[in-house]
Amino acid sequence: MLPTVSPGGSRVLLTAVVALLAAVALSDLFALYAGARVYALIDADAGFAFAAEDELRTADLLYGRAGMFQGSSFLLCAAVFIAWFHRMRRATGALAPDAFGRGSGWAIGAWLIPVVNLWLPFRIALGMWGAAVSPSATPGRPGRLSFRPVEVWWVLFVLTRLFDRYTAWLHRRAEGVGEIRDALFQGMLSDALNVVAAAAAVHFAVRLSAAVRRRTA
Repeated sequence: MLPTVSPGGSRVLLTAVVALLAAVALSDLFALYAGARVYALIDADAGFAFAAEDELRTADLLYGRAGMFQGSSFLLCAAVFIAWFHRMRRATGALAPDAFGRGSGWAIGAWLIPVVNLWLPFRIALGMWGAAVSPSATPGRPGRLSFRPVEVWWVLFVLTRLFDRYTAWLHRRAEGVGEIRDALFQGMLSDALNVVAAAAAVHFAVRLSAAVRRRTA
């Protein structure tokens, strides 16, 4: 049975997902730049004493705006990504009905339940990948299906979410100059990791969408 999901709508959603993931990556690069500016103004020994007040105010304002840009772009991207994820679940469910033990509604609900959202979306993604992607065969060897794009995307996604919470905790408790510098440095590392995670999400989304299109052509 062919899926009831229109290819045109799937392409529009995929385009939106890729564009918003790019926006998320750009917001992370912006935050990385803003954090580096504040970090550079803090002297390890003298703290803020020798930094110009105007420079500090401007850098701090830029850092705050970068955080707002990060938050808004992530929330918008998350909403569109979940919509795309649900659409792919419906399409792959029609291709392989026996590949899933839960209904397609879980492709949305799995993201919203605390703790469960650390593993259930990954299980659904594995099922979608297995239903749509053809095993790669080499001469003399049977085809073997690689789940590497799904695994890399999910590991990076979970790491970024946990690292973001850790850096937010560091910022909240930072008091002395050393703690502030450490929180800024860890935040910059988190921003860099977020850029890599966004790239992995794009790779996964494009590969899965292309596989579904080939199977339903």
